[in-house]
Amino acid sequence: MQHLLEGYRNYRQTRWPELRALHKRLSEKGQSPRVLVIGCADSRVDPATIFDAAPGELFVVRNVANLAPPYEREPGFHGVSAAIEFAVVHLKVETVLVLGHAQCGGVAAALSDKPRDPKSFLDTWVGLLDAAKARIDRSAPDPQTDLEHESIRVTLENLATFPFISDAIAERGLQLVGMRYGVADGALEMLNAETGRFEPLV
Repeated sequence: MQHLLEGYRNYRQTRWPELRALHKRLSEKGQSPRVLVIGCADSRVDPATIFDAAPGELFVVRNVANLAPPYEREPGFHGVSAAIEFAVVHLKVETVLVLGHAQCGGVAAALSDKPRDPKSFLDTWVGLLDAAKARIDRSAPDPQTDLEHESIRVTLENLATFPFISDAIAERGLQLVGMRYGVADGALEMLNAETGRFEPLV
C-alpha cells in the first residue's frame, strides 16, 4: 500500500495539474470513448500505456487471457458480457479491439495437460480456449504463440455471436479488430481480416 500511496502523491503533484482540465470536461460531459479494448489482466500489458491513450479515450475490459465468451442467456453474473454491452449499446464505441499478448499465462494454462478442477473459476474460464486449442498443432515449434493468435480469432468469433454486436456492425459499421502485443519488444501485430494472418505494425 505504501508504494501505491507514494504513486498517488506523485500523480497529484506531477500529472494531475496537466490533466485537471481534461478531467473537469470528462466529469461534466461524461465519457465517449471510441474504442472498447478487451485485454488481459496481466500486469505487463496496459492498453493505455501501449496506445499512449489519455483518460476517457479507451473503455477497457481486462480478464485472464483477454477472452470474451459466446453470447448466452443462462442465469449468472456475466461481467464481461455486461461490459461489452455497455460499451457497444450505450457508449456506441466504433471499434472493439481484442488485445492479446506474448507469454500469456492463461494461454500457458490452457496448453497444460494438468486436469481441470471443476471448482476452479480459473480453470472454467480458461476452458474458453478449448476451441482455439483444437485448431493448433501442439507439436509445432511454438504452440504458445500459435494459441495466443488463435485465441484472439476465436474471441472475435465469440463477439460476433452477440446480437447487439451484429446489429452494430450492420447498422453503423462497428469494427472488430485483433492485435497481439510483444511484452519483450513492445511490438504489435494486427490481424489482417482478408488474409487471416497477424502482421507486424510499423
